[in-house]
Amino acid sequence: MTAVTDVRPAADHFRTGLLFALSSAFAFGLSGPLGKSLMEAGWSPTAAVTARLAGGAVAMAVFATVMNRNWLREALGHWKTVVAYGVVPIAGAQLCYYNAVSHLSVGVALLIEYTAPVLVVGWLWATTRRRPTNLTLAGVVLAVAGIMLVLDVFSDAHVNLVGVGWALVAAVCAACYFMMSDTVSTDPTEEGALNPITLAAAGLIVGAVAVALLGASHVLPMTFTANDTVVAGLTTSWIVPVAAMALIPTAIAYTLGIMGVARLRPRFASLVGLSEVMFAVLAAWVLLGEALAPIQVVGAAVVLAGLVLARQGDRTERLVAANPNM
Repeated sequence: MTAVTDVRPAADHFRTGLLFALSSAFAFGLSGPLGKSLMEAGWSPTAAVTARLAGGAVAMAVFATVMNRNWLREALGHWKTVVAYGVVPIAGAQLCYYNAVSHLSVGVALLIEYTAPVLVVGWLWATTRRRPTNLTLAGVVLAVAGIMLVLDVFSDAHVNLVGVGWALVAAVCAACYFMMSDTVSTDPTEEGALNPITLAAAGLIVGAVAVALLGASHVLPMTFTANDTVVAGLTTSWIVPVAAMALIPTAIAYTLGIMGVARLRPRFASLVGLSEVMFAVLAAWVLLGEALAPIQVVGAAVVLAGLVLARQGDRTERLVAANPNM
């Protein structure tokens, strides 16, 4: 009976974390098509990121206040984590990716950024001295190979060293997102813990301020327009994609993502995060009318197979850790 009691909560914990992580990836996947609609209307990448983060920060500040009136005090108590989170995984990842895209094909930029799971696995291997199982490593390789097919990077590749540099920094920032999101607590009764909602709200405020300062100081060009945008074939005001981008792939995505990482742990969560690319491709198909090639569907299946292998590898590691004499 004891074994059943121990295993069941762990399984429920994993399912909840997986649901949060997949929902977050789906929400993040909408950012590309929504941001692209703004840039096609004359917005600069820095302006689009600023609007996205600022809108998300406002939404999260309101939500955090409703949930916990002391969230700001909690954020100040963890100010080092909050500032680092806002500057690196939020502002840094966004800006580096958009700069990478200005020098590379979108598929190549995304492929390099989404080597983040490899960085997470390598970092944990180096710092804990615990080698991942062969199943886990095979799952990582298979998932990254699947992403190559989803992005179809070889059909229209454009590469230069400057763009590769930006994309590699974006990958590091993305890896930091998974590692730093693991610092929150899933137990609301834990004293002195950092709540996921607090980290998301305060981190978005820091990220929005950081990006806005870069634009205002002319370090990066920042151009806004009031031109109409086209989303899902419909012409609409620029307010619609800005509001949608602030709420769905920002406020909601970061909150769910942090909660998912805290339950799944960084390594597997980073692999689940690869599903964001699949959702982004689907969103581009639905919202922008971009064609979905058969090779991309095959790639999605390969990514899922990689996730299954990695999950099995994680379960094997936990069994061995719990029963060292196996």
